[in-house]
Amino acid sequence: MKKTVLLLMILSVIFGSAEAKEKKVKKGKNVTITETPKVFTNEVDSMSYALGLNVGSDFSRNLAGIPGGKSNIELIIKGFTTAMKNDSALMTLEMATEYFKNYITKAQSQETNVKKSEGEKFLANNMSAEGVNVTLTGLQYKVLVPSEGKKPTANDTVKVHYTGTLINGTKFDSSVDRGEPIEFPLNQVIKGWTEGVQLMSVGSKYKFFVPYTLGYGDQGAGGVIPPFATLIFEVELIDIKPFKENVTIEDIETKKAVPAKKTGTQNIPSKSAKSTNKK
Repeated sequence: MKKTVLLLMILSVIFGSAEAKEKKVKKGKNVTITETPKVFTNEVDSMSYALGLNVGSDFSRNLAGIPGGKSNIELIIKGFTTAMKNDSALMTLEMATEYFKNYITKAQSQETNVKKSEGEKFLANNMSAEGVNVTLTGLQYKVLVPSEGKKPTANDTVKVHYTGTLINGTKFDSSVDRGEPIEFPLNQVIKGWTEGVQLMSVGSKYKFFVPYTLGYGDQGAGGVIPPFATLIFEVELIDIKPFKENVTIEDIETKKAVPAKKTGTQNIPSKSAKSTNKK
């Protein structure tokens, strides 16, 4: 009974989503509403085909997300058909559930090891590159534009321009592209930023190579930064606003200096990786 209810809930979500998309299209355009065509000779057959098409389409999109990225479509269809017709199966439902669970666990572990290995190899090679320095925490940095002067503390608010990329060159965020620098308290960002920007003086520009332990860890962020990702940031320090002990939340909000908030496509390298508003 519980499985039946769950299936009905899933189907309602699928059709509800499709209906919502259709309404959005109709709202934005002048669409002539016509009667739903009958593909087969009776409504039950047409509904059944429509149901299979919707479920199959949604399942196909999600199939790519299975760890390992591989599957046998023909055997998926065979297993599905066997279960739907209640035919004799090659394994019990309990065996199938257990096997699937173990496969996913193993595949996820393998993917994790590959992602970790990619970052570790990159950092191992990069640390010997010309001009690259390494801190005790494993943060790597390179001075692109030197400058002398006061450096920020972890409690200060800084104003910066930055560009963030993955080690494969994929750009996931850039205040430079948006044409607007960003301002935030330095103790409210990822560890790599909190540590790295404190090395800078106003007017300097650094390149940081941030291991996942100083970035977004095993969770990733915002759907654009994968789990265990090593990140590369080019950061220009524009200004430092010293910490004021009696500053209020209202003051911070007035100055739009809360790094957990997002405007447009702007991302902040904040500590938490749970929000899609954060890198």
